[in-house]
Amino acid sequence: MPCPGVRPRCMSSYTIVIPVLNDAQALARLLRSRRAARHDEASVVADGGSLDDSVTVAKTAGCQVIECGPGRATQLRAAIEVATGSWIWMLHADTVVSLAAADEFRRVARASDPCWGRFDVCLDAAAPVYRVIESLMNVRSALTGICTGDQGIFVHATLLAAIGGVPEQPLMEDIELSRRLKRRARPRRIRIRLVTSARRWQVHGAIRTVLLMWSLRLAYFVGVSPARLHRIYYRG
Repeated sequence: MPCPGVRPRCMSSYTIVIPVLNDAQALARLLRSRRAARHDEASVVADGGSLDDSVTVAKTAGCQVIECGPGRATQLRAAIEVATGSWIWMLHADTVVSLAAADEFRRVARASDPCWGRFDVCLDAAAPVYRVIESLMNVRSALTGICTGDQGIFVHATLLAAIGGVPEQPLMEDIELSRRLKRRARPRRIRIRLVTSARRWQVHGAIRTVLLMWSLRLAYFVGVSPARLHRIYYRG
């Protein structure tokens, strides 16, 4: 019998959790790729107050929708609270999942040992600079064990509960989550790539965005607060 207040989990399944905020077009693309990859598991979309059709897109695709405050950490925590799978797979709305990636995750999820990990990624833009950026992202994560939300972090629910869930902070929640999980185990690297949007680099400039993100991560590692980094990031 489950402990009081703990949601029962199906030990052979996983739940996809997706934070969204005005992501209707990207979410529709992700959910189409989910169907093409024959996902038959639950998906929970946590909407942070979208003014577009994100909620309608999610409900039409059969996703459970949770409406909550904005902020990826807040949204992820709200979605995970209602997730019933024994594994949690966190995807950004601007991700595309291939059949090969989904099959490989299913293989990992069938393993008996609780673990966590992430995928390699590729960016959906053709210019050579994006091949460099995605390669740096994949190599950095492989060397440091620190993963970002773009890389489709997955984690066994018992391991996530053991570290207190997704850290509740306004920025760098994926970095802090990785740091806490890494104290328990090194992440598993799935080399089959998820496709993720290059729009951040396209809108703000590739080199400028890379330098900004590296400087923010360095500041975080030396102790600058997530709230201050949040102000810098969104001002920039």
